[in-house]
Amino acid sequence: MIEINFMNNYAKEYNRYYDIYLELASITLSQLNLNDDYEISVTLVDNNTIKKINTEYRFKNYATDVITFENEIIGYYEDSIDLGDVFISVDKAIEQANEYQHSIDRELSFLFVHGMLHTLGYDHQNIDDENKMISLQEVILNAYQSKK
Repeated sequence: MIEINFMNNYAKEYNRYYDIYLELASITLSQLNLNDDYEISVTLVDNNTIKKINTEYRFKNYATDVITFENEIIGYYEDSIDLGDVFISVDKAIEQANEYQHSIDRELSFLFVHGMLHTLGYDHQNIDDENKMISLQEVILNAYQSKK
């Protein structure tokens, strides 16, 4: 089971992503055969906010699409494992959806899954890890699409 601490600091119409992210998180845990109780925080922001976060914590002075802070020590918070925090720039997601010619729903879903996988220890520092992560992201997104 997963609990999502969802904050929408972008626009009211994006509140519906709480339900989408809850479903995507459940699919992700299922695909990875993870059966514990988990918690993750997700915050939707604009480009200015994510640029500030990126500058302060990563020392990169530009807006990016998603920033993840995985818990360095995976421990139980109350009755669940706290995975960490995911910040998603809706502005950047809109730009990328237009660039890749797919829907904003698809892009925001992809960015959430990408961030959640980072909190679970997945990375893309080398080509093998990147291919593994990309493949898993596609499996999760396809499973979500087939449930709609």
